[in-house]
Amino acid sequence: MSGAAAVLKASSGNAGGRSTRYEANAATREPAWVKWSILGVSLTFFAVFLLMPLVAVFVEAFRKGWDTYLAALIEPDALSAIKLTLIAALISVPLNLVFGVAAAWSITKFDFPGKHLLITFIDLPFSVSPVVAGLIYVLVFGAQGWFGPWLSDHDVKIIFAVPGIVLATVFVTFPFVARELIPLMEAQGKDEEEAAVVLGARGWQTFWHVTLPNVKWGLLYGVILCNARAMGEFGAVSVVSGHIRGLTNTMPLHVEILYNEYQFAAAFAVASVLALLALVTLAVKVWVEKRAGAAGAREE
Repeated sequence: MSGAAAVLKASSGNAGGRSTRYEANAATREPAWVKWSILGVSLTFFAVFLLMPLVAVFVEAFRKGWDTYLAALIEPDALSAIKLTLIAALISVPLNLVFGVAAAWSITKFDFPGKHLLITFIDLPFSVSPVVAGLIYVLVFGAQGWFGPWLSDHDVKIIFAVPGIVLATVFVTFPFVARELIPLMEAQGKDEEEAAVVLGARGWQTFWHVTLPNVKWGLLYGVILCNARAMGEFGAVSVVSGHIRGLTNTMPLHVEILYNEYQFAAAFAVASVLALLALVTLAVKVWVEKRAGAAGAREE
């Protein structure tokens, strides 16, 4: 009798488990027309707002042939814009890398007065319009700004020059590295660093051999996003650049000028370079995500 009771109980438990699994599956089961409707809306938005503009850029860039396309890219003003864009990115990304690591380390590893204020300031570029950021730099470093007379007396140019473009780019991009690292470091905690210190490791040794290997993929991901924003920034750079052709125009500004002058083929040619850089950035981003996911799976 006890054996029959046990069998009955087991079968009841199995039935209960199957019922629970059925209910869980039923909770996410939708009619076919709902699934296809949602998928159709998603694909339509992707095609209309992302894929079609991207394809249009390359179609318009090559509409007049390869010779016209190449001529637009090797034109002196275009080369200057490409060079300045790369310079601004090569300066601002390492600066943001240093700041992001230092800020994330400070926020996640230490308690200090003003910690929440620092986190708020890191998010400031996300909430402030880039145009407003550019105007702030004009107010501070412009000819009529706070330091304008002193800069003019010492023949130092910031606004309408490369330094102003770099400052504006740094401002709009500095949250990316820090914002990628802070949640990651908070999730990892302090145990490994504290263990390394107890074993006699110094600060730099702890950072290079313990902290950095744990956050390297998040750090690389933040650098990729930072670089993408640096090369594509328009608003803040537009305010501080002065739109001087061949001197202070980055690629986005050069595209605007060419388009306003009805040089559509040249404008789309330069725009295609920006689009190509964006696609390369996206490919690197996907690769980093896969490597990070594979590394996390191996650790588990």
